[in-house]
Amino acid sequence: MNDHYAEGGQGSRGYRGRQFKPSPAPEPPKRSRHSRNQLVIFLNLCLSAALFVLLAAGALLYWGKSEFDRPGPLTKEATYVVPRSTGVSAIASGLETDGIISDADVFEYGVRLSGTGGQLKAGEYAFAPGASMRDVMEKLKSGESIMHAVTIPEGWTVNRAYERIENSDFLTGEMPGEVPEGTLKPDTYLVQRGTPRKEVVRRMKTAQDQLVKEIWDKRDPDLPIKDIGQFITLASIVERETGVDGERPHVASVFVNRLKKGMRLDSDPTFLYGVYGGAGKPSGQPVTQSDKDSDTPYNTYKVKGLPPGPIANPGKAALEAVAHPMQTDDLYFVADGTGGHVFAASLKEHNANVAKYRALERQPAAGQDADKDAGTADGG
Repeated sequence: MNDHYAEGGQGSRGYRGRQFKPSPAPEPPKRSRHSRNQLVIFLNLCLSAALFVLLAAGALLYWGKSEFDRPGPLTKEATYVVPRSTGVSAIASGLETDGIISDADVFEYGVRLSGTGGQLKAGEYAFAPGASMRDVMEKLKSGESIMHAVTIPEGWTVNRAYERIENSDFLTGEMPGEVPEGTLKPDTYLVQRGTPRKEVVRRMKTAQDQLVKEIWDKRDPDLPIKDIGQFITLASIVERETGVDGERPHVASVFVNRLKKGMRLDSDPTFLYGVYGGAGKPSGQPVTQSDKDSDTPYNTYKVKGLPPGPIANPGKAALEAVAHPMQTDDLYFVADGTGGHVFAASLKEHNANVAKYRALERQPAAGQDADKDAGTADGG
């Protein structure tokens, strides 16, 4: 038994002495020193290149911003026209050509980077001496362009208005077909250089249509006028008869009273329109008896009621005067020799007023305008 245990103990010790140790894991293959050097060099080159690009871009942006903000080359005020539908590149090129900016590329990139590339507006612009590219950009963005005036005085015909529009060299394009007499609003219209002539006419006509309708809708209820066409016609006669603002309602009352009584209007401007049309009587040519005796539908010395259409473009004051005439019994008026008129309710009184006016005409010092075609509504 002792021998058994001795052998078993010996066997245990023998087993423990033969324990297995784990084998080490295989090591990955090592890169060569040459390979590691190539990767490092490549990465360093990439980093250096990126840094160089960033520095160059920063320097370029700094230079570009300085150029964009520094005073420009102008030494005196200059104007430049931006046509409609013109892109940033074309605008920049034109500004450089005209010496308003120093570098078209810098201006174009500055405009685009600022996000205003699509906000530059057409028009004619004035630039102050030394204006920077940023100043130029802001001016074009604001749309604060030079405005030109087209003025159509009250009482002008469509023919005369068209002549002025056609001869305005800051407008562009062809004239439209002539609109009906009386349908252009006399006023001063501010327009940009390059505005189409058709657009100017359209604005004038739209403005007159709106004005006439607004006044017509608020007219006195007892006017002897059938429709808005007759309303414009009578207003055009009042417009041509007097240029004195305060007289228009009084002159309108005379014609309204005559229409109510079935009397002829006996208005000089109407037969002159019938003879000479929208072009008007030539300056310096006297009014003749044959003019007064002319056989046209506009001769209100021969036809009763209103002529077939307006004889001019009436302004707001004349339209208001016809819509709300003064309440009088007057049926006549004649020039007073000072630019205004004297009014009368009877033919006898009127004849006396005419005699006084004829006496004034015979006085050389009176200096009356023999060509004035606005002046009488007499007893005919």
